[in-house]
Amino acid sequence: MRRPAGIAALLLATSACAVGPNARPPATPIAAGAPFVSAAPAVASAAAPPADWWRLYDDATLDGLVKTALTENENLKVAAANLARAEGVLQQARAGLFPTTELTASDVYGTGTVLKVGPIARPAWLANAGLNVAYQVDLFGRVRRTIEAAHADAEATAEAENVVRITVAAETARAYADACAFAAEAASAKESATIAQEVADLTVRMRDLGARSDFDVASAAATLDEARAAVPTFEGEQRAQLYELAVLTGRPPAEISRAAAACAAPPRIDKPLPVGDGAALIARRPDVRQAERTLAADTARIGVVAADFFPTVSLTGGVGGEGASLKQLASSAGFTYQVGPMITWTFPNIAVARAEVVQARAQASASIAAFDQVVLTALKETEQALTTYGAELKRHAALSASRDDNQRAFDLARFQLQHGAISFPDLLQTQRNLIAAKAELAASDQALAEDQVAVFQALGGGWQDAPPVVPPKAP
Repeated sequence: MRRPAGIAALLLATSACAVGPNARPPATPIAAGAPFVSAAPAVASAAAPPADWWRLYDDATLDGLVKTALTENENLKVAAANLARAEGVLQQARAGLFPTTELTASDVYGTGTVLKVGPIARPAWLANAGLNVAYQVDLFGRVRRTIEAAHADAEATAEAENVVRITVAAETARAYADACAFAAEAASAKESATIAQEVADLTVRMRDLGARSDFDVASAAATLDEARAAVPTFEGEQRAQLYELAVLTGRPPAEISRAAAACAAPPRIDKPLPVGDGAALIARRPDVRQAERTLAADTARIGVVAADFFPTVSLTGGVGGEGASLKQLASSAGFTYQVGPMITWTFPNIAVARAEVVQARAQASASIAAFDQVVLTALKETEQALTTYGAELKRHAALSASRDDNQRAFDLARFQLQHGAISFPDLLQTQRNLIAAKAELAASDQALAEDQVAVFQALGGGWQDAPPVVPPKAP
């Protein structure tokens, strides 16, 4: 009995090694640690962005909407379910560390050695029972590499859930900002219609006094109709964004947020945005972390398939019995047992194992390139978002000045027309210029709100302190 025990001790002692490469964090570009080249002082500061960046707007309605979305959004629930599945796969992989057991029992009609009398085996009902135990000795690390890959996969899935969190927070803030902006644009269009109505009424009075013609009245009425036509478009767009916001927060479109519907101006941060630097960005973005964990999983899978070059060693054992009755089943005559190592090896035909290693290494190589691309994309998206935001800030300032200038020109033109100093077409032109300037400035307000959200989305915050999401209960 010393021989099996000695073999088992030797196998257990040599099971500490694991074939295949060990995962190492990939290098990132040196330039990634530098400040962002598009972070002009008027646009951004080097301060680290807060995890709950939407609170910088100091808008209680926005805070409540994002809080709800981060727990009730259906896409987040899908991501949470995917994470639960990945954790189940990890549990399955860890089960490889423990022995497998198989309990069997049967009662069949036939012949057996326990019923044999002389040279004749009499047919009868035979009861069989047995317990088999097998333990795979992880001699070359196949099981450990499998667990390592499953663990990295689960971590990558967790980071994928964080990516969805960032998207949900950003899309909620964007939908809210758009709903508020369209409400403001509708109000601006109504204001323009009011101005057009005043000009139309003035034109009618002057026509009645003989100072203006019917053509002038028709021209003023056409401008009024154009101004009024813009209002329903903005109101419809506002309603559409409220529906979007409802679904983002896990509600049907009919259950729109009344607080969001009452918003009259898009939220805006009137100071440089805190953006940090490239190094903090790379460490914070969950898609970068997801790509790194995916690479770690693919690296571990090289070891899984590389273990096929070597034999698989298992320690097996079993007990059983056979008999025509329970007494006979439990007697020494029907009792059987076996114990000992079992070795399986595909040698010398290892062509399949070689092919699997080639595939696994190619997959790991692709994951390295994918990681590098994710890093570059993170840097690019942030620079693009900052550049777009900085350009819109300058454009907004110019449009604000244009609106003020056109307002003064219109006021002067209206006064001068009443005193006969300018022609009626000149008044209509200044009126159209003012209406267009107001519309452009309102659209720029919306663009600024969207651009700020895009910056924070590119920075990758919003997942660090997010509450856990509970997926629906399966049937």
